[in-house]
Amino acid sequence: AHPGSKSIWLRMTGDKITRRLLGVQMVGKEGVAHRINAPAVALHGHMTVEEFAQSDLAYAPPFGPVWDPLLTTANQLIKKL
Repeated sequence: AHPGSKSIWLRMTGDKITRRLLGVQMVGKEGVAHRINAPAVALHGHMTVEEFAQSDLAYAPPFGPVWDPLLTTANQLIKKL
């Protein structure tokens, strides 16, 4: 975690058969309102969890991690489906 960063709670669900992303919930103090836009587009586009996990999300090294928490959570979900 970066200095001064705040925790974000994430929950992600997907369909075991179609592997489609079914829902994402986020709770946090900062950045959640903007970050939720990425899974909203994925849900609208009927993306699979694998497709979403391969998304190239913008980041700035001084302010955030290379691996966005959304992508990390998607990769964890892939292992569970």
